[in-house]
Amino acid sequence: MDVKSALFYVFAAVLLFAALRVITVRNPVHAALYLILAFFQASGIWMLLKAEFLSITLVLVYVGAVMVLFLFVVMMIDINIDALKKGFWSHFPLAASIGAILALELASVLMGGFRSAPAPVEAVAAPGMQISNSKDLGIALYTHYLYPLEIAAVILLVAIIAAIALTMRERKDSKLQDASEQIRVKPADRLRMVKVDPVHQPVVAPVVEEPKA
Repeated sequence: MDVKSALFYVFAAVLLFAALRVITVRNPVHAALYLILAFFQASGIWMLLKAEFLSITLVLVYVGAVMVLFLFVVMMIDINIDALKKGFWSHFPLAASIGAILALELASVLMGGFRSAPAPVEAVAAPGMQISNSKDLGIALYTHYLYPLEIAAVILLVAIIAAIALTMRERKDSKLQDASEQIRVKPADRLRMVKVDPVHQPVVAPVVEEPKA
């Protein structure tokens, strides 16, 4: 066994362990941290497969942005762990059956790919030729798939604008701040002097009990 195969088995074992802990751990923060570990292991496997672009993108996008957002959301909301655990074992047989079916489908697809015919000699690069998949991906995106890429960018832009519009709209339960009103504020608007008439109350002397002999 060479070093590459050994690293693959190590990454795969840690990835399976982290994925299992994501769905079995009780603390949601720990589950998010195990998911980050799973992303790192998947990134390492992609690096072994010489998919450098996908590996770096997985770390930057999912670990660097999405999982940080998940951690903030999990830590800011109040999650009732007891309510989440209710009904777990009642739905476990159905979930296990679906998981087994998905595993069999993935195994059939992978075994079919392993049994496929080898690539022709024309498609194989020369031994001394260095090919960067990131460069090939960039050429493919900005030449053959330029219009789909622009359409996807426009859809994402519309989604961002819609999310901002839905968040910033005025609602009864939202507390919004208007910067222009804060700048135009005057001292009289912040401090109001109220004159209160004095109330005279009779002073009652405290009753002191005499000590008993």
